[in-house]
Amino acid sequence: MGRFVIAPHFRLQEWVAEEKGYFRAEGLQYEFSDSWASGGGKADPGKTHQTANKVGAYQSFEKGREQGVSCACHWTVNAAASHGHGKLYADCYSVAPAAVFVPPESPVKTPQDLRGVPISVGYQSGSHYSTIQALEQYMPLSDIKLSFADGILFSRLEKLVDRQVPAAAVFSGPYYFLEQLGFRKVIDTSFMMATMITGNPDREDLRKYFAALRLAQRDIDLRPELYTKHYRNEFPKRFLDQVDTRRWGPGERIVFEPYTREVFEDSFKWIRERQIFEDGAMGTGRYEDACVSLA
Repeated sequence: MGRFVIAPHFRLQEWVAEEKGYFRAEGLQYEFSDSWASGGGKADPGKTHQTANKVGAYQSFEKGREQGVSCACHWTVNAAASHGHGKLYADCYSVAPAAVFVPPESPVKTPQDLRGVPISVGYQSGSHYSTIQALEQYMPLSDIKLSFADGILFSRLEKLVDRQVPAAAVFSGPYYFLEQLGFRKVIDTSFMMATMITGNPDREDLRKYFAALRLAQRDIDLRPELYTKHYRNEFPKRFLDQVDTRRWGPGERIVFEPYTREVFEDSFKWIRERQIFEDGAMGTGRYEDACVSLA
């Protein structure tokens, strides 16, 4: 059996479990993935995590991820698993703080002011769906203008800081960094994440992995200020001299409750009604086909 490959995905839990020795205590033989930057996230993810226009989280599942376990927004994992690109792990989910930000000097003050304004998001990624979900309270879908050409997360962050885009949707560390810099949060777009199981990882390894993350989540809940330093592990080098993670929050929180059939079916229906995927691209939408549980 090969080593278990771990992809942190810009959150704290895997780094805390590594720091506290929880993976080792569980007997998990593992290594950290360098899918965002060579060197296990220690290089410069802001320069390596670039994408072409209309290439995002779903396309990475279509192409095939090397990790047996990885994360993305629950909408994309839902649709990709329904199309046979892996299995949605249904024994937990997580919630990531997210928002649409604009520069402090921007004339955009309210969600209504975003009507017709290009908002940089990741194509068929969490920022895509969650921006629609938040703004459709204020305007018809036809008035929500999304830009998919500005890359995923760190690329969008850099372009917003450099004033190359008027607005961007970000989550986790970039969310806190923009707050620190005084950028204006126009609307909260926090959203659910889900875990995708690809290939055939050992079920016992999965149990060990999630047991370690449960302990890490408890530690983060209790003393978040001890662990926000780990955001630096995956942040672009150009910003490291500016970031003050002591001011940042705990970010994505893992909820060890089931991703239920009702949530799965409601989310699948929401995506289909908004025609985010072309006809036939979403698969069966059957919970039994798409999801797996260790319970």
